Amino acid sequence: MIDLNDLLGKAGIDPEATLVMRHRPAEKTLREVLPWLAADRHDLYNAYQSQHGPRVEAALQRATYLVSLIGHEAGAALFVGIYRVAGAQVVSREALEATPHMQELFALGCAVPGRESLARFDLQLEPVLAAWKGRLVLTWPGIERSWWRWADRNVIPVRAIHEESMLVRKVPDWQQLVLRWEELAVLPTSWKAALCQWRGIYYIFDRQSGKGYVGSAYGADNILGRWQGYAKDGHGGNKLLRGCRKENLEFSILQRVGPDMPVAEVIEIEGHWKQRLHTRAPYGLNDN
Repeated sequence: MIDLNDLLGKAGIDPEATLVMRHRPAEKTLREVLPWLAADRHDLYNAYQSQHGPRVEAALQRATYLVSLIGHEAGAALFVGIYRVAGAQVVSREALEATPHMQELFALGCAVPGRESLARFDLQLEPVLAAWKGRLVLTWPGIERSWWRWADRNVIPVRAIHEESMLVRKVPDWQQLVLRWEELAVLPTSWKAALCQWRGIYYIFDRQSGKGYVGSAYGADNILGRWQGYAKDGHGGNKLLRGCRKENLEFSILQRVGPDMPVAEVIEIEGHWKQRLHTRAPYGLNDN
């Protein structure tokens, strides 16, 4: 049986100086998109793992390396990378909260730091085992609440090595796709590529009011272009959506249309959906 310490030893990394973390945020949205961040937004992923509570902070200050994993399924962890701990800087909570990366993480549900000052670590990604990012699955022994451990004190077996990365699953069929507003800003590259090709009629549901909005996408970047507009402010310039909390919005696709369908026909289909779903005010969020 091959375990993590075998891999570290062969790579010239001392397990005694290596901390292992299996990230699995308690916040639902952040937990679900964290693999996306690891795959396509490394800057944001690294910002997430660069500050911790006092106990983990003290341990990381003694470490030379960090093995970063993501909770894959019960009792398993997906390999993201090996980082050199290149130091830490004490920052105030106010200064940390003001950084663009933390603002993005807060939008995904990341908890606000509870201390007035904390250490922010400089974690530098090493090339060691980089080819196995998202492919290497390890067994996480013992209780899952114990999410960080010293490598040399644990046996963490290799469970599988996949041919393709497991960080980002295949984009769902358009009829099954439902996205929360928070997810729009961090969509994986492969999902963006699909949405950029799809055009048609989409639906926005406000969980708070129970009302809906019907829109159409047929211009540049198709549905991706329209939804990226909502990602910025939640309303995309639509008057009645301005009154909704963007955190309560969900996005789905009602109907796809051909790329050569005339704009007038697309708008006509949009009107039929508004009528069928009763999304015109006062019953819904369309003002026309």
